[in-house]
Amino acid sequence: MSEAEVDDTQYVEVAGASDESDPAIALQDALSQAGAALAVAKVGPQFLREMIWAAPDPSAIHPSRPAIDKVWREVFGGFRPPVEVRISPDDYTHVMARATPPDAPPPSGPVYQGYSVMELAQQMSPRNQVPDMIAEFRKWTRDGDAARAKLRGLDIAYGPGRANMLDLYRPEGVNEPPVWVFIHGGYWQASSKDQHAQFCKGMLDAGFAVANVDYSLAPETPLAEIVREVRMALHFIASEAGNLGVNGEALHICGHSAGGHLTAHAAADRDGPKIASALPLSGIFDLEALRLIPMGKVLGLNTPEQARDLSPLFMEKPEGVRIRVALGGLESDEFKRQSVELAKAWGAPAPLHVGGANHFSLLDHLNGGALLELALEAARG
Repeated sequence: MSEAEVDDTQYVEVAGASDESDPAIALQDALSQAGAALAVAKVGPQFLREMIWAAPDPSAIHPSRPAIDKVWREVFGGFRPPVEVRISPDDYTHVMARATPPDAPPPSGPVYQGYSVMELAQQMSPRNQVPDMIAEFRKWTRDGDAARAKLRGLDIAYGPGRANMLDLYRPEGVNEPPVWVFIHGGYWQASSKDQHAQFCKGMLDAGFAVANVDYSLAPETPLAEIVREVRMALHFIASEAGNLGVNGEALHICGHSAGGHLTAHAAADRDGPKIASALPLSGIFDLEALRLIPMGKVLGLNTPEQARDLSPLFMEKPEGVRIRVALGGLESDEFKRQSVELAKAWGAPAPLHVGGANHFSLLDHLNGGALLELALEAARG
């Protein structure tokens, strides 16, 4: 790390290294090792102060590269310390990180629904349900790329931003099919439509066109702007339906995790196009649960008013929209509570709990079984 004067502050320093030939995978491996070491030291990514990355070709791991930005987000989300990139002294990719340990543990008293800050952070962290989230992301990337290679209508721009893109998958032999819109998750900070194409097969085979939507990510893009981008995408699909060869009179929307929040918000958005049905999956509907933990600052949730204004749970019940809610049976109690509360507030049936599914494996069930049946029932009425 830098030899600059750092006064008397105590730092935790960790490192990771990888000899993988793919620069993005090598960096991700090294970042994951550093992140694991921070976790052992009980220092969260919000305490990162600086990093040094080194590779045989520094330009290959420069943070401005989309592939590098992607793998950073998959490890550390929207937490971004300053990064210095250097030439590696060997054939390895190295990561060194310096973090400031907290002065004291967070208060142990309840702050939300009876949970302390630490308990709430655990409740709102679906990664706790899987042993290796990086392996899961890599599988999604492989499967998504394979699915998209067989499809057309990729990367249609719905707005001016680099991420304002959607894929439109059309069913064979269906004239002007209805549109089912899918909005990916990633806590508004990571992932993309490209990693989710494989989860659209069930609805595509059932005769629906599928619009798989991307959006800009936090923290660079505020959550309110992400909501606006999704509205823009929906308006684009509806207004361009004739040019796209689909029926845009009423859209069917579905989203997972952060996309579940965006789906519910779009369903209740009076400035959006007509929505016929909405199926939020494992969504976050009361953002106060995030404002109180470190992620809240990354998302720009600095006041209770900001959190409430962006929370679907406190929006007026959507009129004329068939609402269905689903989540994995292995979700945390708080994720389950929020889905139950949204269904109650909006007069929807009790949420479908998909047995044996965690927050991430839930998406596999969109291609068959009770979750696909629920998606079809919501869309067909």
